[in-house]
Amino acid sequence: MSCLLWGRFLTLGGLVARLAAKRRSQIPSGGAATEDRRNVRFSACWRPGRLKIGRRLKTCPTTVIGVLMFAGALFAQTEQRPRTVPAPAATPSPAAHAAPSPRDLKYPALHAVETPKAAVFTLSNGTRLLLMEDHDLPVIRGEARIRTGSLFDPEDKIGLAAMTATVLRSGGTRDMTGEQLDRKLDDMAATVDSSINESQGRVSFFSLAENSADVLALFHDVLTGPAFRGDQVDFARVQLANQIALRNEGDVGRLAASELRTLVYGEDNAYGWNMQYSTLDRIRRSDLVAFYKRYYFPKNIILAVSGDFETAKMKDQLEQLFGGWNAQQDVVPDFPKVTARPAPGVYLAKNTDVTQTYFTMGHLGGKMNDPDYAALALLSNILGGGSMGRLFAAIRVHLGAAYNISATWAGGFDHPGLFAISGTLKPIATASTLQAIRHEVERMQSGEVTDEELRNAREHVLNGLVFANGTRRKILENTLDLMYFGYPEDFMQQFQKALTAVTRADVARVAKQYLRPAELTTVVVGNPGEFVPALETLGTVHEIDLTVPASKTVAAPSDTASLEQGKQILARMQQAVGGFDKLAAVKDYTAVSEVHYSAPAGGQDLVETEKWMAPGNMREETDSPAGKNAIYCDGKSGWTARGRVSSVLRGPQLKAAQDDIFRSYFTLLASDKVAGRTVNALDSDVIEISTAEGQQVRVTVNPETGLPLQFSYQESSASGPPITVQETITRFGEAGGVRIPFEVSMKRNGMDFIRTVVKDLQVNTGLVLTDLERRP
Repeated sequence: MSCLLWGRFLTLGGLVARLAAKRRSQIPSGGAATEDRRNVRFSACWRPGRLKIGRRLKTCPTTVIGVLMFAGALFAQTEQRPRTVPAPAATPSPAAHAAPSPRDLKYPALHAVETPKAAVFTLSNGTRLLLMEDHDLPVIRGEARIRTGSLFDPEDKIGLAAMTATVLRSGGTRDMTGEQLDRKLDDMAATVDSSINESQGRVSFFSLAENSADVLALFHDVLTGPAFRGDQVDFARVQLANQIALRNEGDVGRLAASELRTLVYGEDNAYGWNMQYSTLDRIRRSDLVAFYKRYYFPKNIILAVSGDFETAKMKDQLEQLFGGWNAQQDVVPDFPKVTARPAPGVYLAKNTDVTQTYFTMGHLGGKMNDPDYAALALLSNILGGGSMGRLFAAIRVHLGAAYNISATWAGGFDHPGLFAISGTLKPIATASTLQAIRHEVERMQSGEVTDEELRNAREHVLNGLVFANGTRRKILENTLDLMYFGYPEDFMQQFQKALTAVTRADVARVAKQYLRPAELTTVVVGNPGEFVPALETLGTVHEIDLTVPASKTVAAPSDTASLEQGKQILARMQQAVGGFDKLAAVKDYTAVSEVHYSAPAGGQDLVETEKWMAPGNMREETDSPAGKNAIYCDGKSGWTARGRVSSVLRGPQLKAAQDDIFRSYFTLLASDKVAGRTVNALDSDVIEISTAEGQQVRVTVNPETGLPLQFSYQESSASGPPITVQETITRFGEAGGVRIPFEVSMKRNGMDFIRTVVKDLQVNTGLVLTDLERRP
């Protein structure tokens, strides 16, 4: 772009801005006009070959026409003006081309970490409150930090904290479901989220300043009144089960880090153990409610809010919202202590599908408030802090064997972190490279560092510290961390001061004191067939078993009280559908339904005819564009047919048919009178009906009507964990004096699968067994 044209473009951009400002100033405040004023946005930009003038959302058409007319006149003048050819520039001397050396560049001293103080209050209910105004953008965000975490999971119910945090949000509130909450937040471009890690629970929100009152009200409802709806408990279980199934898939580097953590901390404690299918299956909705009540109470929460508000008004608003929430619990105990023991050696997780070797090695580290933490942070940076680290120089440059490599001394706020060296290697050089890395650790422990190494590491760590406190939002988050873990509010300034005071002698001292090469645990994920030399040249290799324990269908524990409660819930359900006598009077039925498969499941529609006879004979016929199919089972054996070709039911097909008969509506609701069945209450509105053969279904009852609301069960999968199925009743009909599901939506592993709509259902029509047994 010529200088003249660029100048015209800048002039045009300025005019566009002035027109926008003028347009806004002409709109009166209040009402719809205020909405219009907020949404006027003009812009002008140059791209090769074209100028673009645009607007966002609403504006006055005459204003746009005026801008376009000015643009046309501007470019007409530009085209008409004769072009001048600039005189050739004088040839610069060779010295003028000489680039300054990076070593000669001068930089101003790095400023101290600035931490504007948050306003600190305590609400009347005991919740601590941090407020920090930030008027750069018209948004408000906040977070409730709850002193809890997965470290408080019971050993037999690992995953309880994660499931609680998930359903806290997805389960909605007393007044609206999670989906209704989603829609309301989407309409306001806002969010309310819930999460948890090993030692912190969080409930957070984001809102435009203009919508903050409504969003804060929803945030309050989620935090103080979650509903923990049963269907979302089951869905969360499915999501976590999928995480277990995929634990060894995807990010191979993360897999190596996870295995190192388990080995160093030990798999017999909360820092090192893993969630399993069996621990998830033991978790009930009542466990989530109990976990929430134990940890989510006002005096166990710090609430931090930043954004475009006035501190005094926001404090009053939060007091009005939360002041009436006065739930009480005993003081939460300390998190468990780390009792890890060294686990030196080389551990191999075989993976023949990867083309690189992923590794991580390390041992137990320390905490952030350790006296030597600053020196250790610089030590790890000297060892593996990017392209200037010793490992990079020794491994990648000299051997050409590593794609990337890093070293960190991770200090935990409240428990020792890990010292870890991680990277990806060429498989052929795996063993030799790992040996060279260990040699560098030993050299670091026994030698000294140079002035340049210390200077580079200090600058790198200090820069990261400053950028970590670069905005008011980050400052508030860091302040919240310090308050949550009981650190002094000036800890960042203390750490910065400590970094500047570290000497070469300090680095040498902590290297000798804290680095323990003989205790290094090394985890390798890769294809041992490509290792040259073999990994065994490093010593004994322990193979890691990545097999995920299979999920087993196990009935929930029961006792006299839960069994009695289960019968009471079932009796209420029987009464709601018409009474036990009318259920028992149904001896057969014929139902004709339309079945609509969702798009991911094929998107097809078909007609299904189901015939059933007491106590357990069932025949299903389907009519689809692909032809007619049929299946029959008497609970012990059966057959299936495609067209006129039939075969005996065996294996998974027979098991699926038997389970369908077990879940037949009329006998299922009369299970307290069926021999061999157990009815056990899992919650006030959930019962589990099971048999000694392992058949199992959970029935969620509508607490208002007593009618069945949802059936949840598992189906076998050809590969991987069982599939969790949820059948939700959306409409009832009536036949024979019994209320029967006439519309049912089915989800498999949380995904929409089919919707069944009954078009005709008749009971006690006099079916005979030959009607069901007859093959096509």
